[in-house]
Amino acid sequence: MSALVLARVRAIPWRQPVVWCVAAWVLTMIALPIARWTWGDDVIPAMTTVSAVFQFGAVAVVLWRAWGARRTVVTLSVVAFLTWGAEWVGSTTGFPFGPYDYTPRLQPQLFGVPLLIPLAWLMMLGPSWAVAQAILRGRVNGVGGRLAFIALSALAMTAWDLYLDPQMVGWGFWVWENPSGYFGIPWSNYFGWLLVSSLVTLAAHPARVPYAPLLTVYGVVWVFQAIGMAVFWGMAGPAMFGFVTMGALLGSALWRLAWRSR
Repeated sequence: MSALVLARVRAIPWRQPVVWCVAAWVLTMIALPIARWTWGDDVIPAMTTVSAVFQFGAVAVVLWRAWGARRTVVTLSVVAFLTWGAEWVGSTTGFPFGPYDYTPRLQPQLFGVPLLIPLAWLMMLGPSWAVAQAILRGRVNGVGGRLAFIALSALAMTAWDLYLDPQMVGWGFWVWENPSGYFGIPWSNYFGWLLVSSLVTLAAHPARVPYAPLLTVYGVVWVFQAIGMAVFWGMAGPAMFGFVTMGALLGSALWRLAWRSR
């Protein structure tokens, strides 16, 4: 058994940048509760930022290798601009998420919106596109295929927010004017996530993405956030709902890929 494990470890392409980004990202997620125990809550924003940067790096490298530099830069720029704009409009007017405000905890900020926020959209939209394309088995052409792809991408992205919003509010990164609905998060927030995810995916018009690395990223988020929120952060309710919802979408994607391979 040990020889088999060693052989699998040696088979990992350690020289590839995406492997290093994923490894660093996983290590920062593991280190976050340890750092909090050691230095207190003040370390959470910095550790969260570092973790997001590594996850974004892994997704960006995967897309770069699949699409090339030009398409990757253009797509990520479109996503960053539109999601920052949506968050600025949302925090300024309350539409489409509902009335909320960012606190000063996440820095730097541009017009009141932390620059980490568009990075968070970037690091999970790629994996969400992979989930949607896998469920549709790559059939995303034509009006029906495009609409189905956009809808499934939005669902996969919004499922992640079942974890994210309660956790970020608990950490004091933003506050809701009317905390209600889903563990203190207004239901309008999830309408906003579905709408923004759909519009951004429509505008970005992403090409085919590699399934294996991006579904791995989605899966790591699915497992680690469930464990972290249930065990370390005292949020068993959001952990359960996020685990079930993201797991259903990821399971559907993997089942469809397995069915196609047969």
